[in-house]
Amino acid sequence: MHGVTQSPSPNPLAVLWSIGQSLRSVRAPRPSGSGHVDQAALGPILATIAERGIRAVDPGSVAAFIQHATEVEPDRLGKDGALAFWINLYNAAAIGLAVEAGRSDTTSVLRVPGGFQRPVLTISDETLSLDAIEHAKIRRFSDPRVHAALMCGAVSCPTLRSEPYAGPALNHQLDDQMQRFLREGGASADPDSGVLRLSRIFRWFGGDFTRPSKMPTMLPARPRAVALALIPWLEAEVAAWVVATRPRVEFLPYDWALGCTVA
Repeated sequence: MHGVTQSPSPNPLAVLWSIGQSLRSVRAPRPSGSGHVDQAALGPILATIAERGIRAVDPGSVAAFIQHATEVEPDRLGKDGALAFWINLYNAAAIGLAVEAGRSDTTSVLRVPGGFQRPVLTISDETLSLDAIEHAKIRRFSDPRVHAALMCGAVSCPTLRSEPYAGPALNHQLDDQMQRFLREGGASADPDSGVLRLSRIFRWFGGDFTRPSKMPTMLPARPRAVALALIPWLEAEVAAWVVATRPRVEFLPYDWALGCTVA
């Protein structure tokens, strides 16, 4: 998590344009069923990354997982099942992007032309990119914990779980993922200097944590308000310190170098 910002870095205007386009053109999820979909096939891909690294992943296995997802109708799933489906799909597609970058000796997923904006798959008559899946599908579930569950192929991304997300276990998985992300570098307390250092993810998406009912929002949130919103997932000692002292908040640089870890 404590990397140095790498070149290239995202163009903020291009990112905002892509998010806006996704929100305008992609339907909001409307899960109205009660089922879940088995996405266990993602497990072996995650195991390969954990054991041998992102460059060892077979692109064909990722493509097969994504192709299988096109046969699912997400809105016929229950809410938790649908959110788990979209998270797994995003992570699989991001793994595919990272594999592509690694196999072409590219130092960052940002060097893959249109990596986050180009079509990934067509599902329920909608052609979706990574940006569309994240911002127009996943964030519209109004659960800010998803920001600890999504991996974009960069060193500063959250560590992937070693298991796919699943509807019946989703609440526990997301809580555990948030706690782990904060504990392992997403939030670093420095009582001597009175500073709480947070992943830059919480600068970009702080409004999702302070106003989850408004997700997805790109409106900035006050750093101290973000810190307070993270209290449910901070370690008890750090949470007590934040409540008692209202520390100054700093956001860490984001390292966009190619990276993907599973634990």
